[in-house]
Amino acid sequence: MEDLPHLESTHTLLDDVDYSRKWYVMSAIAMGIFLATIDGSIVNVALPTLTTALDTSFATVQWVVLAYLLTVTTLQAIVGRLADMYGRKALYNSGFVVFTIGSLLCGLSPTVGWLIAARVLQGVGGALTLALGLAIVTDAFPSSERGRALGIAGSIVSIGIVTGPTLGGVIIENLSWHWIFFVNVPVGIIGTYLAWRYIPRTKPPGGQTFDFAGAATLCIFLLGLLLGLTTGQSAGFTSPQVLALFGVAAFFLAAFVILEQRHPQPIIPPSLFANRTFRVNIITGLLVFVAMGLYVLIPFYLEKALLYGVQQVGLLLSVLPLALGVTSPLSGVLSDRVGSRPVSVLGLAVTAGAFLLLATLTAETTAVGFMLRYLPLGIGVGLFQSPNNSAIMGSVTRERLGVASGLLAVTRSLGQTVGFAALGAVWAALVVRAAGDALTGGAESAAPPAIAAGIQGTAVVSAVLVAIALVVALDAWRRERV
Repeated sequence: MEDLPHLESTHTLLDDVDYSRKWYVMSAIAMGIFLATIDGSIVNVALPTLTTALDTSFATVQWVVLAYLLTVTTLQAIVGRLADMYGRKALYNSGFVVFTIGSLLCGLSPTVGWLIAARVLQGVGGALTLALGLAIVTDAFPSSERGRALGIAGSIVSIGIVTGPTLGGVIIENLSWHWIFFVNVPVGIIGTYLAWRYIPRTKPPGGQTFDFAGAATLCIFLLGLLLGLTTGQSAGFTSPQVLALFGVAAFFLAAFVILEQRHPQPIIPPSLFANRTFRVNIITGLLVFVAMGLYVLIPFYLEKALLYGVQQVGLLLSVLPLALGVTSPLSGVLSDRVGSRPVSVLGLAVTAGAFLLLATLTAETTAVGFMLRYLPLGIGVGLFQSPNNSAIMGSVTRERLGVASGLLAVTRSLGQTVGFAALGAVWAALVVRAAGDALTGGAESAAPPAIAAGIQGTAVVSAVLVAIALVVALDAWRRERV
């Protein structure tokens, strides 16, 4: 039997890592991943209940979700840099504590304003855990097992996504909305203990400085872009306030790029993108996350076009995360044996084909027909994601694992937000065109054939995005084999 790792053991970034503790470390990271994913899906299910219980509008209660998303996305890259400066264990542990306290305050919230503020606090904790999870796992496992480990982490994401809506429904029906947040508290306490007990301390090289100007401009850029994307869905992407937000985002992005090139120790080192593997895999990952924006439109299709109830929709939607959860660890193991590029290319090909299958959905598609089209998407993304993440994390030095992990997390959050906004706008325009006249109740009020037509066209757009990622990956594979 393996000896339990000693509580106070540490290693420097240049020492050999004690891999005997790897599964204990995985258990701590798994708790953080599960907590973050289940929390997001539970809250989404509870929005209608929160609108009534807190006597507020749906437009206001949406900020319960947006406040968390904006906080997490804007802070992740900065957290990664801080971890490379001061060590990952303390920051990750702090994330668990902050998230748990935030969950308790969410559950105690008497008003929607209090709840939104508590969700910001939760977001700070979520940024600390989500940004560092992959870095800690990468450091805890030998390179020959990295794909397997990151695949398991992907499976835990799927378990959280599947569990959230079901658990949320049971809690709301039998207890009250407060308990969708209180349920996080015992999980957070256990996770805090596991992280404190088993994650080894690291001692990064000293003499490092923090790029405050770069951090500020990065935050403003991301905040402006995310607010523009979310506001544009209701106000219109050509409205003055949305265009102003995009203008602010563009200005601060340019400022951030200039500052990073001049600072001796930037938040995101430009030299990372000189590495072909890192650059290509970040780009292909971003394109896949944007394409997956179709995911948020599928419930509208199932409810409004196929006329299924909420419970049936939940069961049908679970096909994708279940397939992804089974495929992710298998693709990780396979990439450890044959290399990440062949497996990720296969995943991109399957994903592109899956979107083309979804482009054949109609208003008469049966439940079995839907599942047969939706299942390949989970398989394709599962095949792609684990080896792609493994290649990204394996392409950087140990001193930059925090930055790489944080940037990967930002890419995921930002890609999904861009995908939701852009593909949502594409779907709405296609539905209106298929309906043939103005829809006073919005795209969701259209007849089933028009809603299905919107899904068909949007799925083609997603397929094109993944096809571009496939071409980029194939070109990289060709260059790597020369």
